[in-house]
Amino acid sequence: MMQISDSYNQKNSLFNAMNRFIGAVNNMDQTVMVPSLLRDVPLDEEEEVKTISPIRTASNGSATYFQDGDMYNYYVLLKSIRNDIEWGVLQADDRRKEKMGVTALDISRIESDDDDLEKQFHYHLTGLHTVLSKLTRKANTLTNRYNQEIGVRGCGL
Repeated sequence: MMQISDSYNQKNSLFNAMNRFIGAVNNMDQTVMVPSLLRDVPLDEEEEVKTISPIRTASNGSATYFQDGDMYNYYVLLKSIRNDIEWGVLQADDRRKEKMGVTALDISRIESDDDDLEKQFHYHLTGLHTVLSKLTRKANTLTNRYNQEIGVRGCGL
Protein backbone atom coordinates (compact mmCIF):
# COMPACT_ATOMS: atom_id res chain seq x y z
CA MET A 1 0.00 0.00 0.00
CA MET A 2 1.32 3.43 -0.97
CA GLN A 3 1.96 5.78 1.92
CA ILE A 4 1.27 9.49 1.80
CA SER A 5 4.98 10.28 1.92
CA ASP A 6 5.49 8.17 -1.23
CA SER A 7 2.78 10.03 -3.14
CA TYR A 8 4.06 13.37 -1.84
CA ASN A 9 7.41 12.73 -3.53
CA GLN A 10 5.74 12.10 -6.87
CA LYS A 11 6.29 15.17 -9.03
CA ASN A 12 3.09 14.72 -11.02
CA SER A 13 0.78 13.75 -8.18
CA LEU A 14 -2.52 15.58 -7.82
CA PHE A 15 -1.55 16.45 -4.25
CA ASN A 16 1.60 18.21 -5.47
CA ALA A 17 -0.26 19.95 -8.29
CA MET A 18 -2.79 21.31 -5.79
CA ASN A 19 0.00 22.39 -3.41
CA ARG A 20 1.88 24.15 -6.24
CA PHE A 21 -1.31 25.97 -7.24
CA ILE A 22 -2.22 26.94 -3.67
CA GLY A 23 1.36 28.07 -3.03
CA ALA A 24 1.40 30.18 -6.19
CA VAL A 25 -1.94 31.79 -5.29
CA ASN A 26 -0.79 32.41 -1.70
CA ASN A 27 2.38 34.05 -3.05
CA MET A 28 0.28 36.12 -5.46
CA ASP A 29 -2.07 37.12 -2.63
CA GLN A 30 0.84 38.17 -0.40
CA THR A 31 2.54 40.09 -3.21
CA VAL A 32 -0.49 41.99 -4.47
CA MET A 33 -1.01 44.67 -1.85
CA VAL A 34 -3.37 46.82 -3.92
CA PRO A 35 -5.56 44.57 -6.09
CA SER A 36 -7.36 47.54 -7.66
CA LEU A 37 -4.09 48.38 -9.49
CA LEU A 38 -4.71 45.23 -11.52
CA ARG A 39 -7.88 46.55 -13.16
CA ASP A 40 -7.71 46.95 -16.95
CA VAL A 41 -4.13 45.64 -17.06
CA PRO A 42 -3.73 42.71 -19.48
CA LEU A 43 -2.16 39.58 -17.99
CA ASP A 44 0.18 39.15 -20.93
CA GLU A 45 2.16 42.23 -21.95
CA GLU A 46 1.62 41.58 -25.66
CA GLU A 47 -2.05 40.77 -25.27
CA GLU A 48 -4.55 43.57 -25.50
CA VAL A 49 -7.66 43.47 -23.33
CA LYS A 50 -10.33 41.50 -25.15
CA THR A 51 -14.11 41.60 -25.07
CA ILE A 52 -16.19 41.70 -21.92
CA SER A 53 -17.88 38.42 -20.98
CA PRO A 54 -19.65 36.99 -17.90
CA ILE A 55 -17.64 34.46 -15.87
CA ARG A 56 -19.67 33.84 -12.72
CA THR A 57 -23.08 34.36 -11.32
CA ALA A 58 -23.10 35.78 -7.82
CA SER A 59 -25.34 34.33 -5.13
CA ASN A 60 -27.78 37.20 -5.66
CA GLY A 61 -28.14 36.22 -9.32
CA SER A 62 -26.14 39.09 -10.80
CA ALA A 63 -23.40 38.23 -13.25
CA THR A 64 -19.83 39.22 -12.55
CA TYR A 65 -18.19 40.54 -15.70
CA PHE A 66 -14.55 40.73 -16.61
CA GLN A 67 -12.37 41.51 -19.54
CA ASP A 68 -10.48 38.50 -20.86
CA GLY A 69 -6.86 38.94 -19.85
CA ASP A 70 -7.60 41.53 -17.13
CA MET A 71 -5.24 40.89 -14.19
CA TYR A 72 -7.74 41.88 -11.51
CA ASN A 73 -10.29 39.34 -12.62
CA TYR A 74 -7.67 36.60 -12.91
CA TYR A 75 -6.64 37.53 -9.35
CA VAL A 76 -10.22 37.15 -8.10
CA LEU A 77 -10.77 33.95 -10.08
CA LEU A 78 -7.55 32.32 -8.86
CA LYS A 79 -8.36 33.16 -5.23
CA SER A 80 -11.87 31.76 -5.66
CA ILE A 81 -10.56 28.49 -7.09
CA ARG A 82 -8.02 28.24 -4.25
CA ASN A 83 -10.85 28.64 -1.74
CA ASP A 84 -12.88 25.94 -3.52
CA ILE A 85 -9.92 23.55 -3.26
CA GLU A 86 -9.24 24.35 0.39
CA TRP A 87 -12.83 24.50 1.66
CA GLY A 88 -14.74 22.35 -0.84
CA VAL A 89 -17.44 23.12 -3.35
CA LEU A 90 -21.12 23.16 -2.45
CA GLN A 91 -22.81 20.32 -4.30
CA ALA A 92 -26.13 22.17 -4.51
CA ASP A 93 -24.71 25.06 -6.51
CA ASP A 94 -26.46 24.51 -9.84
CA ARG A 95 -25.06 27.72 -11.28
CA ARG A 96 -21.59 26.20 -11.32
CA LYS A 97 -22.92 23.19 -13.20
CA GLU A 98 -24.58 25.52 -15.70
CA LYS A 99 -21.37 27.53 -16.06
CA MET A 100 -19.44 24.36 -16.74
CA GLY A 101 -22.09 23.14 -19.18
CA VAL A 102 -22.95 20.04 -17.13
CA THR A 103 -26.48 18.88 -17.80
CA ALA A 104 -28.70 16.25 -16.20
CA LEU A 105 -28.04 14.08 -19.27
CA ASP A 106 -24.26 14.31 -18.70
CA ILE A 107 -24.67 13.37 -15.04
CA SER A 108 -26.95 10.42 -15.82
CA ARG A 109 -24.54 9.26 -18.52
CA ILE A 110 -21.66 9.31 -16.01
CA GLU A 111 -23.74 7.54 -13.35
CA SER A 112 -24.82 4.85 -15.83
CA ASP A 113 -21.22 4.02 -16.76
CA ASP A 114 -20.23 2.50 -13.42
CA ASP A 115 -18.30 -0.22 -15.25
CA ASP A 116 -15.89 2.38 -16.58
CA LEU A 117 -15.10 4.16 -13.30
CA GLU A 118 -11.35 3.73 -13.61
CA LYS A 119 -11.36 5.25 -17.09
CA GLN A 120 -13.52 8.16 -15.88
CA PHE A 121 -11.25 8.69 -12.90
CA HIS A 122 -8.11 8.85 -15.05
CA TYR A 123 -9.81 11.15 -17.55
CA HIS A 124 -10.86 13.63 -14.85
CA LEU A 125 -7.58 13.31 -12.95
CA THR A 126 -5.63 14.15 -16.09
CA GLY A 127 -7.93 17.08 -16.83
CA LEU A 128 -7.69 18.40 -13.28
CA HIS A 129 -3.91 18.13 -13.29
CA THR A 130 -3.73 20.00 -16.61
CA VAL A 131 -6.04 22.77 -15.40
CA LEU A 132 -4.17 23.14 -12.09
CA SER A 133 -0.87 23.45 -13.98
CA LYS A 134 -2.29 26.18 -16.22
CA LEU A 135 -3.80 28.03 -13.25
CA THR A 136 -0.47 27.83 -11.40
CA ARG A 137 1.28 29.40 -14.39
CA LYS A 138 -1.38 32.15 -14.50
CA ALA A 139 -0.88 32.90 -10.78
CA ASN A 140 2.91 33.08 -11.21
CA THR A 141 2.56 35.26 -14.32
CA LEU A 142 0.17 37.58 -12.50
CA THR A 143 2.57 37.91 -9.56
CA ASN A 144 5.48 38.72 -11.88
CA ARG A 145 3.42 41.19 -13.93
CA TYR A 146 2.22 42.94 -10.77
CA ASN A 147 5.82 43.33 -9.65
CA GLN A 148 6.71 44.77 -13.06
CA GLU A 149 3.76 47.18 -12.97
CA ILE A 150 4.71 48.57 -9.57
CA GLY A 151 8.40 48.68 -10.44
CA VAL A 152 9.84 45.97 -8.21
CA ARG A 153 13.39 45.11 -9.33
CA GLY A 154 14.73 41.60 -9.75
CA CYS A 155 11.49 39.97 -10.89
CA GLY A 156 11.51 38.16 -14.16
CA LEU A 157 9.26 35.92 -16.13
